[in-house]
Parts: sequence; C-alpha cells; structure tokens
Amino acid sequence: MDRVSSFDEPLKKLLGGATAKVMAEHLDLHTVGDLLHHYPRRYEERGKLTALADLPLDEHVTVVAQVADARILMFNNGRGKRLEVTLTDGSGRLQLVFFGHGVHKPHKELLPGRQAMFAGKVSVFNRKMQLAHPTYQLLDASDADEATEAVDAFAGRLLPIYPACKQLDSWRIAKAVDAVLPSAQDAVDPLPAALREGRGFTPLPEALLKVHRPQTKADIEDAKARLKWDEAFVLQVALARRRYADTQLPAAARRPVADGLLDAFDAKLPFTLTEGQEKVSKEIFDDLATEHPMHRLLQGEVGSGKTMVALRAMLAVVDAGGQAAMLAPTEVLAQQHHRSITEMMGELAEGGMLGGSDRGTKVVLLTGSMGTAARRQALLDLVTGEAGIVIGTHALIEDKVQFHDLGLVVVDEQHRFGVEQRDALRSKGKQPPHLLVMTATPIPRTVAMTVFGDLETSVLDQLPAGRSPIASHVVPAKDKPHFLARAWERVREEVENGHQAYVVCPRIGDDAEEEKKGKAKKKATEEDPEKRPPLAVLEIADELRKGALAGLSVEVLHGRMHPDEKDDVMRRFAAGNVDVLVATTVIEVGVNVPNATAMVIMDADRFGVSQLHQLRGRVGRGSAPGLCLLVSEAHEASPARARLSAVAATLDGFELSRIDLEQRREGDVLGQAQSGVRSSLRMLTVIDDEEVIAAAREEAVAIVAADPELEHLPELRTVLAALLDKDREEYLDKG
Repeated sequence: MDRVSSFDEPLKKLLGGATAKVMAEHLDLHTVGDLLHHYPRRYEERGKLTALADLPLDEHVTVVAQVADARILMFNNGRGKRLEVTLTDGSGRLQLVFFGHGVHKPHKELLPGRQAMFAGKVSVFNRKMQLAHPTYQLLDASDADEATEAVDAFAGRLLPIYPACKQLDSWRIAKAVDAVLPSAQDAVDPLPAALREGRGFTPLPEALLKVHRPQTKADIEDAKARLKWDEAFVLQVALARRRYADTQLPAAARRPVADGLLDAFDAKLPFTLTEGQEKVSKEIFDDLATEHPMHRLLQGEVGSGKTMVALRAMLAVVDAGGQAAMLAPTEVLAQQHHRSITEMMGELAEGGMLGGSDRGTKVVLLTGSMGTAARRQALLDLVTGEAGIVIGTHALIEDKVQFHDLGLVVVDEQHRFGVEQRDALRSKGKQPPHLLVMTATPIPRTVAMTVFGDLETSVLDQLPAGRSPIASHVVPAKDKPHFLARAWERVREEVENGHQAYVVCPRIGDDAEEEKKGKAKKKATEEDPEKRPPLAVLEIADELRKGALAGLSVEVLHGRMHPDEKDDVMRRFAAGNVDVLVATTVIEVGVNVPNATAMVIMDADRFGVSQLHQLRGRVGRGSAPGLCLLVSEAHEASPARARLSAVAATLDGFELSRIDLEQRREGDVLGQAQSGVRSSLRMLTVIDDEEVIAAAREEAVAIVAADPELEHLPELRTVLAALLDKDREEYLDKG
C-alpha cells in the first residue's frame, strides 16, 4: 500500500505551508496526487537556438544575443509607454518590444552590453522583424560553461502553462510540480496490463512525466492519449459495476396480459404508433419482463410521443398486477399529464366507477396543493391498489404515501430531480420497481454514456405524422425596433387565422422582493441600460393589453398563482378561449395545445439553448406551421446572439445540445449537481472524445462481466476507490 501513500502525501509536507494553503484554497489541490493530475493547459514553445540572420517569420525562436541599445518611447499623449531594445549576435540585428507594465523589469535589466537568451514568436512591424514581450534569461558572461548549459536548458523547450490563480502564477506551479514529479514513479496504474499493451499505451508514470515535462510535441500527444483513456475507463468501470449490481437485484417481472388493459387501449387509438415508438416500446417491454429492475433512459425530441410510450408501459404493468407512478417536476405539468392521460384512456381511466370499463383502472393525481378530502381519497386508492396509475409531483415521495404494489416509476424531465428524490420514490416498492427516466432535452451520445451511464438508452427521434415545421427567427429589438412591432403584428395575424400564441418572459414581476431589486436596478439601468432587470410577465401582459395586442384576450400564467387558478387558465387556453398566454417557463415541458402556433420569447438571450428548444416545442404541435420569435437586445457580435442564431438555424435538438454543452462545458460528470467535488474529468472532454469514451465503455463492460468485484485487478480497485469518494459513491448508488 506504500505505493499509494506518496500520492496521498499532503502538499504542505513538500511545498511549505504558505504555497500549500494557496493551492488548497484557490485550486482545490491538497495532495501530491492532486498536483500531479493538475495538467498544463497549454505549452509555450521556445524554438531551437537560431542566428538572427536566419529568423523564420511566425515561428517560435530562441536567440542568444547582446543588447546593443534600449530606449523608452511615449505614445498616446504620454499615457502609454513602450520599451524598444535592439539586439545583435554578429550575424544580424533584431528588435524587441515591451508595452505597459511589462516595461519596468526589462528596462532595468536589459542594459547595453548585457548578454541574454530571448524566446518568442517572430513577427514583422514597420518592415522590421521583432519579438513582442519575449521571455528572457540573463547570462553570466564570465562563466562560459555555465552560460552554455543555461542556453541548452532554455532553448527548444516546451514550457507548460498551468491553470493558475491570482495568488499563484503558472511558473510557481511549475516549480511545485518539479518538487513532486519524482512521486510520479509511484503512480498506481489502473489499466490491466493486457489492455495497456494491446492498445499500445505509455505506462502511467511515463505519461505523467511527459505531460508535465515534454521534450517533444509527440510526448504531449502520447501522454494525453493515455490520461484521457484512464479517465474514461475508470468512470466507465464505475458505471458498468453499477449496472451489473442492478442486474443482481430482484424485481417482479411485469409481462403484458393478452386482452388486458393495454390491448383495450391500443384498440381504441385513433392513429398508428410510429416505427420509433414501436421499437422503443419493445425495448421497454423486454426489460419489464425480466426479474431485475429496468433502468432505462428514454430520450425524445419535443413532441416525439414519449408520453404515449410511457403510458403503454404503465398499462402493461397494471395488467401484470402492479401499479405505476409518474413523477413530474411541476404541478402544471403533473396536471397536464393527468389530463392528457385520462383523455387518451377515456373510460379505461375510470375503473370501478359507474360507466367505467371493467378492464379499466383508476388514474389519480397527487400534488402538494390538493384539498384534504381529495388527497385522502388519492392516498386510499393507492394503498388499496384501486388506482393502478398515479401522476404527481414530489408530493408522491412523502412518507405518508403507500402503494399496494409499486411496479414502475416513470420520471419525467429527469434533470429537474435530485437523485435522492428518484431514490425515495423507488424505495416505496416491496422490491425495487422498474425505472423509466424520460427527457425531452436531447443528450449527446457521449453524455448519455457518462452522465446516464448506469441507464440503458432508448431514443425517439421520429416525429409523429401530421407534425408541422417551426420557423424560428431572431428579433433584434434594440437595433431594429420595427422588427419587434412586426412580431406583434404576426401574433395578431395568427389569432385572426383562428390560432393562439404564447409570450414567454424570464421573470414574474410585481412582488416586494423584486420591487426592492427593481429600485436598485432602476438606478443601475439609468447609468447603464445593459443592466436592466429581465422583462416580467405581469408588466409585458399589461403593455400588450393596452398596446400592440389591444382587443385580444391576453392572460397570464406563472408559478406564484394558486394551482386552481393555473389549471383554470390552462384549461381555457387549451379550449381556445384565450388568444395569448403570457407566461414564465412553467409552459416549458409537457404543455400540449395543438392550436397554439406562435411563440414570442422576450429577452431570449437570458435562457439556455436547451430551454429555448424546449419552449419552442410548445408550438407547431398541430397541422398548422409554427413560428418562434426570439426577441433580444443583445449586441449582434455577442456570444448571446450567436447562441440565439444557432437555435434559430436548426430544429435538431441533438445538434443544439452539443452547442449548449460546448458553451457550458461539462460539470462534474459523476457528481453532476449532486456532489460538490471538483470535476473528475481533467483531460477528457465529453464532447470531443466520443471514440475514447465508447471504446473505454466496451472494455469496461467486458472486464466487469468477467470479474465484477475486480478481485484480480487490485490496482483498478484502488484507483476506483480514490475516485469514488463517499459523495460520488452515494450518487452512483442512488442513480
């Protein structure tokens, strides 16, 4: 075990208290191992030693030369300062330039007659070759041997530039790495020897040396390939073990019954399922028929018919004598699901009631704001088994809620739930229920393999027949106010053609807390218009009623309204009695009004890419084409505008999720939001390294299948234990 201990050595033992304290507080580096895995962000090149007469343009060079003269020049009416230094080496001359604060040190040191080495990139200014802000090292002319040695050490090097902080710059981190680099020899190699040799990887100690102190660019590539693979592989082994453990849990097999509820439901469907829905349903039914819990992620574009697939799975479980629970992130969505499922099922949702089908079952709703009597009845229906299907919010998770025999948990919009909530609902089964997780946020394949690596994945990428295209446009409200006026005209035209529209705002508006902020921001806004608060539902609705949409029926919907009030507005909007609904993102998921054809998103730059895509999916759900207008005051050249243009340019959610991820980068893939631990990915990027992740997953699955406890791979077990600290272990356990 001694081999690990040098990696666990606290940094203060080797580097002294002050440096170690800064590293711990500002860079989250505590041990020798942490520092050795703090990789350079990039490398500065110092070219081979070059004579001044032979300098190549646009290349990194290192020269040894003597200062011929140095002078300070003032510019910008005396506000700016530039130091120009002329060098000579007998073969030619070269100019150096330093600006601003970078002038002081070289001005004191680079005196005529001094000899030094200079490294930088050759450029041309005023038809003369120059180096701007070169790094340099003075040479002691009196000791020729020492000077030669210094030149050899300095020239031709690749200098690592480390992720640094204000209190500790890159070169001091490099010195600290030098102090701990001998410990790289003690690195515990997680890769089984056969795998390492089969794929031709550099041994781990060598990879660590090469990444920190490369001699050549090939060294860097070698090291990166090895270190990326390690991260992908260890993570995939953790997930493969998780999946393997799940297959060892007992679960009741839930097989559909002939002539049961599912067959009765399918018989009354007014349309045929898409090929995608058929295929995904088969995958789910195969899982449900096994005696260990299903863990499946169902990804589907907005409107691809996920709810239909989930409902058929729930009906199959009810047929098999179990109950199904659907967990929704908001009351609006839970009510919407309850409404659409009972509508789809018709008399089949009225089991045991007058006029209900004898093959039917009760479908109940359970939310936090229900009245006591309705709530008591719902709880009773669940515990007796009268209700085969329950749809609810996190109220389903409370201790009081007991099931007769919970067989399937469907989690809608997984990203809105902590793993703990998912776990609490699953613990209500007599034995682990099957789990189906749904998301309309498309997830690139690599992210699905890592973030949701403990779930098998199904993808619905085919839209049901009869869906209409959605045209999306950016409306630059600041540069072209007449575009915004035209947007409201378009909304009016849609309403005149018998359709309806949404207007989405980032904020509700009009409460005491917001008022306080509003006053503070008003002052800021007068000083800087960029800092105005986000547009609010209540204010925009008011302006539209009095102005651009006067005469139309304009209503609001937001999270602070009473649930009954929200439900009432949604019902009236769905029935076509409201022309324009001004709302917050409560309408983001699951709201289904086929007659709504237009959406105007105010301050669209304040929303994320995936969120905009979700919102846009609320229109174009019927036979008429959809229109989505992204209103923004962001500057044309800003990243925010680039993001909006990307959303307007494609309806492909997977492409957009890729853009979104590139902009946000990955969080901690293992502990995503569940763990405060620093990212476990330092070299691997989930987007760019798809091939590495896929190959590592394949190897991991094979290794875990052959040796689930890793008894024959103690090194891999050790590295896994270090990665899976308590937080992450719990996260994976609950996942």
